[in-house]
Amino acid sequence: MDKNLLKRILIILGIPILYAVFLRLLFGVDTWRDLYSVMSVSFLFCLPTIVGALTVYFSSVDKVQKFAYRFFVPWLPILIFLVLTLALAWEGWACWTMALPLFLLAASIGGLIGGYLKLRKKDNIVYVSVLTLFPLLIAPVERMVGAIPGTYEAYTYIDIKSTADKIWDNVTQVKEIPVQQDKGWLTRSLGFPRPVKAELNFLGVGAYRKAIFTNGLIFHETVTEYIDKKKMVFTIKAYPHEIPSTTMDEHVVIGGNYFDVLNGTYELEKLSYKKYRLHLYSHFKLTTTFNFYASWWAKWIMKDIQNNILHVEKQRAETE
Repeated sequence: MDKNLLKRILIILGIPILYAVFLRLLFGVDTWRDLYSVMSVSFLFCLPTIVGALTVYFSSVDKVQKFAYRFFVPWLPILIFLVLTLALAWEGWACWTMALPLFLLAASIGGLIGGYLKLRKKDNIVYVSVLTLFPLLIAPVERMVGAIPGTYEAYTYIDIKSTADKIWDNVTQVKEIPVQQDKGWLTRSLGFPRPVKAELNFLGVGAYRKAIFTNGLIFHETVTEYIDKKKMVFTIKAYPHEIPSTTMDEHVVIGGNYFDVLNGTYELEKLSYKKYRLHLYSHFKLTTTFNFYASWWAKWIMKDIQNNILHVEKQRAETE
């Protein structure tokens, strides 16, 4: 390979990647969490935007003139950064899957900004330099403002052709779920624990229900409202210290600093003779500065878990 070409590639990709690694190390320092945090708009949006701007700005003018180049080439350093953080165990696959769409879009926006600065008929290195400092300047302000907790609902239902007795038996006591019955495609692809079984010690208010998942995840549930064969409301609590560190990424661990499940409700509605609609909805809390984005993923994940359980209960109520 031509030395000049190799040098150009190292500049175009190497500088943005080194910048991304520097920010990740800085924002990941535990003792600086009062100023910088990976779970912030300053990191999740500014980092890929600036990486995209640097990638395009250091490219040649003839390439930058092409819109496709400015929009898509910034994805390359982002994808290399992804591989690096996974290989070094700085981030988990679940975190990256949820962050990647935002990173790619922001990188493309950065590429358009970098292209604009590159094609102006003046030296804009000062603007580029200020841009690289932007996350360091706004992160402390974002931390001062703080995250505003938000509560959200994930609602699901399924229609079942069976009797109320059979359906309710499978709601209150979920026997062990074999792997082949697990249909939670999203949680499985993200590497989340899958449901194993649920146990209830008695039917009524105050009962303790334990929902057991793989890899040590347990939901401790207390029944707060109970109408036999009609409705069951329960609080949900997961204790992070019970969950092995290898089970879930610290940024998405249930019951952690950013995501927690609050309660769940089953309701059984009669549609016709031996046909019922089983409703299942839950409420969860997010505590981030980007709830507007995180809530989409959280709802999809919760709905995937709930739909998975509902299909198991439907199959068993209709066939047993």
